[in-house]
Amino acid sequence: MATTVNSAISTRGRLERARAAAPRVAELSTAEKNALLEAMAGAIEANSQRILTANQKDVDESGLEGAMRDRLLLTPDRITGMAAGLRDIAALPDPVNETLAEWQHPNGMHIRKVRVPLGVVGIIYESRPNVTVDTVALALKTGNAIVLRGGKEAAHSNQCLADIMTGTAGVPEGSIQLLDASSRDSVQELIKARGLVDVIIPRGGAGLITFVVENSVVPVIETGAGNCHIFVDESADFDMADSIVINAKTQRPSVCNAAEKLLVHQRVAATYIPQIAKKLIEQGVELRGDEATRRLVRSLDVRPALEADWGEEYLRLCMAVRVVTGLDEAIEHINRYSTKHSDAIVTEDERNARRFLSAVDSATVYWNASTRFTDGAEFGFGAEMGISTQKLHCRGPFALAELTSSKYEIVGSGQTRPAS
Repeated sequence: MATTVNSAISTRGRLERARAAAPRVAELSTAEKNALLEAMAGAIEANSQRILTANQKDVDESGLEGAMRDRLLLTPDRITGMAAGLRDIAALPDPVNETLAEWQHPNGMHIRKVRVPLGVVGIIYESRPNVTVDTVALALKTGNAIVLRGGKEAAHSNQCLADIMTGTAGVPEGSIQLLDASSRDSVQELIKARGLVDVIIPRGGAGLITFVVENSVVPVIETGAGNCHIFVDESADFDMADSIVINAKTQRPSVCNAAEKLLVHQRVAATYIPQIAKKLIEQGVELRGDEATRRLVRSLDVRPALEADWGEEYLRLCMAVRVVTGLDEAIEHINRYSTKHSDAIVTEDERNARRFLSAVDSATVYWNASTRFTDGAEFGFGAEMGISTQKLHCRGPFALAELTSSKYEIVGSGQTRPAS
């Protein structure tokens, strides 16, 4: 049985243990990995009260309120969801050893390109304890060891969850390592651990992500902040638009796929903006608007939108609204201010929709649907390591396939290369 993570081991020691464990994790069969995930799900359910107690301590000590408190908070339903996520990942196909391509060399050698684990994955994240479970599950399924560096505000929750998972019989010793979150030293050591860690995934606010990208000597898969947009085109069904805008903004405003900006075609602005503004304010949303928007809703409390608003990820019940001349200006605005995460168009015009989907340079683009679906579980991945907004290796919600690399296996019968 793997030891719990609360023994006094240095960051370097934990990284070395993960490196040593990586080959053992890579050798686990699909059946063994799935059995471990099922066992972890059962252990989390059996220890739900223990998890809730640890989480309540974090919530009480954090002093967080509103959306940030919601990111930290665990409930019985969320714990049930974590266990379900483990089982969902167990049920998915195993990408390891999948044949990506194969062919015969003219000399008779057989060449095969296969998926293999990355090795040791390091993830740095904030607030949300469910990330601890999701990322361990994805790493295990893909045969990787994982190093977790959660935020100090979730330290008790993460410790409890990591103890439960490392205590599952059959988990390779050292394959799950939780780093000390009480200081930034562990982050510095992790991002400088080239040779011990194969990839770093920063997941959180823009400040954290920028720091890791700019300072890591270990390769980084960059996840992105979510300054997400919805453009209501002139042919939009207003009832549909209302439903999408309200869901995308209010269903869970603290997450990166919540909508932060609303763009409205000028030909329907006079009708649509007063309608949606009233409904958003009734939902507790603070509105900010450009001059055209504010002229249309003089009787409502809409603050002026400053230049800084267009690039800000609010992560709370706040939304900025702008009137645009049409599709071209909407695309231009989004490509200028978006974090390239998730952006949507509401329209009945297929030509406009297809152009929006093609021209908006974001990881996920939507036609007549809420941005809240940018999520690994919603995409059928079981869970996600994050939402990648970069273009190399992976983009959008990334999970099992993106946690693998590849290698070539060549089988011969004594072939040697002749002199050229």
